[in-house]
Amino acid sequence: MLVDGMALLFRAYFASASSGYIRRTKAGVPTNAIYGFVRYFWDAVQTFEPSHVVCCWDLGGTTFRAQEYSAYKGNRSEAPEDLIPQFSLIRDVIESFGIPNVSYQGFEADDCIGTLATQISQEMNVTILTGDHDLLQLVSPTTSVIIMKKGQGNYKVYTPESLYEERQLHPRQIIDMKALMGDASDNYPGVRGIGEKTAIKLIQEYDSIEGILENLDQLSSSVRTKIENDLDMLHLSRRLAEIHCEVPVECAVDGCQLEIDDVLISSKFEELEMKSLCQLIGVEAV
Repeated sequence: MLVDGMALLFRAYFASASSGYIRRTKAGVPTNAIYGFVRYFWDAVQTFEPSHVVCCWDLGGTTFRAQEYSAYKGNRSEAPEDLIPQFSLIRDVIESFGIPNVSYQGFEADDCIGTLATQISQEMNVTILTGDHDLLQLVSPTTSVIIMKKGQGNYKVYTPESLYEERQLHPRQIIDMKALMGDASDNYPGVRGIGEKTAIKLIQEYDSIEGILENLDQLSSSVRTKIENDLDMLHLSRRLAEIHCEVPVECAVDGCQLEIDDVLISSKFEELEMKSLCQLIGVEAV
């Protein structure tokens, strides 16, 4: 199981912060996101029973996408102040589980996940735990994407078959769909005036961006004009949408087998004053 760490951490933070209560240690260190993360993560482990686990993270700093398009994710607000100290603390918690933390400067967690999924799926089946539909482009016969839906323990598992059944799209076509319609969350526009319905219809009919461009004369004058006017942005949006699967990261399968060390985990929970999680995980509190 490849875990999209930031997706879980942000979900856990906002799920608890929305109530107005932020869990803290006696010293005032916020731990609400960590507490929620562990609950989400452990529920997924119990549900899907992975033998091996890796957790991937975004790093601060400029990514190759932001270098190519300066407005990329430029609409995002700063992380909440109470969340910032939890970025490093959660990695310590993951280490206490014996799980490798993987990240690489200049790339996003998605790219690390894509790279590791490509590598590891040569040896065993891979599941990706996330809330991010962008990762559906990684679905393959040996890689499933588990989308966390609202509420703990609520999942939608995507295989090539279930993805096609729901959207009538193949995994690679997710990239071309996003190239056409853009992504408001990541702040790139795609082709102005083309929304999701039109994008999906075009991809279903012509298979790919190349297929659409080869058949421009078959399109309505309105859609054709929009594409011709935004051709450069279409190609740029496609590069931004595509997950990079050749990040220079490696993770030996032998080093990510999920083997719980009761002492390490209970000591970490004790330090963060969340001993109640010991019972959840099934370890003895120190």
